[in-house]
Amino acid sequence: MPLAFVFADTSEAKVDNTVKVLEEAGRRYWAPRRYETYHEEAITAKDYSEAVPVVVTTLERLQEHGADAAVWRRLGRKDEQTLTDALENPDGHALYRRQYARAEAEDERRRAAEREARRPVCKRCGQKFTDQRWEEITVHRTAWKAGDKSVCGDCHADDVAREEAAAEAARLQAAMPPEPEPEHDQEPGKLRGLFRRRG
Repeated sequence: MPLAFVFADTSEAKVDNTVKVLEEAGRRYWAPRRYETYHEEAITAKDYSEAVPVVVTTLERLQEHGADAAVWRRLGRKDEQTLTDALENPDGHALYRRQYARAEAEDERRRAAEREARRPVCKRCGQKFTDQRWEEITVHRTAWKAGDKSVCGDCHADDVAREEAAAEAARLQAAMPPEPEPEHDQEPGKLRGLFRRRG
């Protein structure tokens, strides 16, 4: 609930002194607090959720200008405002939401840039790793079968294809019957002459 002090039959100096005492003695009640956030430098908005709005004016100003005029000063502020403006918190939650959204977006951009700076590059073709390949080489359950961890997914696929082709060629080679060995020492027909019948 807002609290209003209307001073009557007193000097301007006494009003100023009393307002200074109110500001100092009641600071824990009327003053907004900083939002607790890890974006401290980006957030200038103030948390008014537990602050009691305290406004002051004089009876003379009210009689001269009316209650709707800019005759109210809220503790913690310098200028006089209308009562509506004095009770508003333009530096409060709405500003906090905007600043927080900007800070989060900036933080996300910074994290993405840092991640890209750490992204591995293929030692063979120079391409950056895809997210999938990067995960393959770093996640414990897939890293053991990731092959050469310094190559990208395409180069790794080429390696796997070469290994599979070599294994298939070796399997086919092993399945083929051995070729007969040619006789190098004998001329054709020479042995036949030894076993000819004599007649």
